[in-house]
Amino acid sequence: MALTADVKDELLSVEVGKTTVRSAELATILRLAGGLHVISGRIAVESELDSPQLARHVRKAIAEIYGVRADVTVIAAGGSRRSDQYLVRVLDGGETLARQAGLLDARRRPIRGLPNRLTTGSKEDLAAVWRGAFLAAGSLTDPGRSAALEITTPGNETAMALVGAAGRLGVAAKAREVRGVHRVVIREGEAISAMLAAMGAHETVKSWEELRQRREVRATANRLVNFDDANLRRSAQAAVAACARVERALEILGPDLPEHLRYAGELRLKYRDASLDELGHHADPPMTKDAVAGRIRRLLAMADKRASDLGIPGTESNLPADLDA
Repeated sequence: MALTADVKDELLSVEVGKTTVRSAELATILRLAGGLHVISGRIAVESELDSPQLARHVRKAIAEIYGVRADVTVIAAGGSRRSDQYLVRVLDGGETLARQAGLLDARRRPIRGLPNRLTTGSKEDLAAVWRGAFLAAGSLTDPGRSAALEITTPGNETAMALVGAAGRLGVAAKAREVRGVHRVVIREGEAISAMLAAMGAHETVKSWEELRQRREVRATANRLVNFDDANLRRSAQAAVAACARVERALEILGPDLPEHLRYAGELRLKYRDASLDELGHHADPPMTKDAVAGRIRRLLAMADKRASDLGIPGTESNLPADLDA
């Protein structure tokens, strides 16, 4: 959760000059972090936020943009809440705020997604929508296989509106539903960086990219080590199998074995851990890798044919029982 907190802290410090951009961010926070309630016959706007800094930010924006006073109440941790929450509520002037922010339509019905003027606005407005969404209900996980920038939304309509806004910013996002909870997810590393930059979290982008590159270098190094280990293991097993079969071949053929094939077999047994190329260098006179392989192959084939004619076990009968297939 440290990365998420870092992003939110940085987003709260983003300087925004245009009122339309500030209102886009605020409207998104109000939509994703709360809802509309009827209290004593009046419409109240409520938002449940996870930090006092964000609560002050929202309260200040409501006052400066719409001239409405909001109250802040602390909801103590307990039950499903792991930490204190901060409830920002507007009762006096709540309906006016809801209309101006686009949370109510002309018939006083709550909107289901996001206000249309937000998702069809400028790129600054779209970035503000995503900034507000992250502040209200966003999370960022560490780079790696499960890396993700996620926004939890109140419904599918809101999720699809955020996906569309991300698309207009040039970032691929997907809407998904898990156990009745709707989310918008960005998983690809470069897309996460692009969205963080669009929202204004430039310092977080730097640390995110550094962490991602370190993880990728480490993962690549681990893959190479595992690859080398696997190759060494296979080479060792191949050498053990070859030596076992050559020993059996020499037993089967005995004195009838041609000298050049016997020499190749004895060379294999003398330098058990050597590669075929190294065996060629040990030979006198030196031979190529293919020449050594060819002689050993003919030696084993001749021994297996002799064993078949005699009705006795062939060279593979000498393989160790614990050798991997």
